[in-house]
Amino acid sequence: MALTMNDMDRFEASMPRLKAIAYRLLGSATDAEDAVQDTYLRWQAADTGRIEVPEAWLTKVLTNLCLNQLTSARARRETYVGQWLPEPLLTGDPMLGPADTAEQRESVSYAVLTLMERLSPNERVVYVLREAFDYPHRRIAEILDITEASCQQIFHRARKHVAEGRTRTEIDEAAAGRIVAEFLTAATSGRTEPLVRLLTDDAVSIGDGGGKVPARATPFEGAPAVARFMRGMFTPGKAKRALVGGSPSVYAATANNTPALVVVLDGRVIAVMCLEITADGIAAFRSQVNPDKLERATRQWAATDHGEPLLIPF
Repeated sequence: MALTMNDMDRFEASMPRLKAIAYRLLGSATDAEDAVQDTYLRWQAADTGRIEVPEAWLTKVLTNLCLNQLTSARARRETYVGQWLPEPLLTGDPMLGPADTAEQRESVSYAVLTLMERLSPNERVVYVLREAFDYPHRRIAEILDITEASCQQIFHRARKHVAEGRTRTEIDEAAAGRIVAEFLTAATSGRTEPLVRLLTDDAVSIGDGGGKVPARATPFEGAPAVARFMRGMFTPGKAKRALVGGSPSVYAATANNTPALVVVLDGRVIAVMCLEITADGIAAFRSQVNPDKLERATRQWAATDHGEPLLIPF
């Protein structure tokens, strides 16, 4: 069925929200774009004149498509090479969605997106729609074809699971910038002691190379181990330049509402390292180096003013 101009306008108006929901559900901007495109095809084939509330209809279709992807993604994760991390989004990317409340900002943080991998598909849907988009339990229950009471139970369970693994506290941009600068100074000092002082005792470092770029298959755990790894990472050397194909630059940035380091080589983003910062220090480094998950970040980087690099370490 051909869409009228009004139908197309209604879908266009819903697209930013649909993309933001899909990204939070899937942890992948590429998969989110595909889910929204599939939603459009179903909208195009529907008898839109009989759809009373287009927003509710579109959200339900998108959610069901994402549920199918989440189910198949679990099987794909079992064969994924190394650690799996979400696709990072740099500040200004519209797919980050609403950021008016602490809950909305947290729901798309790199730490929480990673934690949501522990949730069942239904738990993830309920958590995202309620926490990030403030959908009433009644509407979420209708989308998932469950009772409102079940929806509330699922939400409380999902929220508990996320809270148990979450250590991040919100800090302002200026403080985050100071911490990133202090970290780089310590990392390039050639000594581990200054780094250990910046880390929590149980700090971790996780990298996702996806089998495309060398990355440790298991996380580094504990402040001494993480400090040694970071010192080695930021120590110049011919082998590193050969590995990455040149001398990249390191910039301070924000990704997924999280302080981050962006590593750029010849205009291409080759790594995004998100720092999870708590009142006790840096609790985690999550580094995305899989080139398949950095294409969008590269496009975003090219379209924005990012200032001068903090460091050219290699």
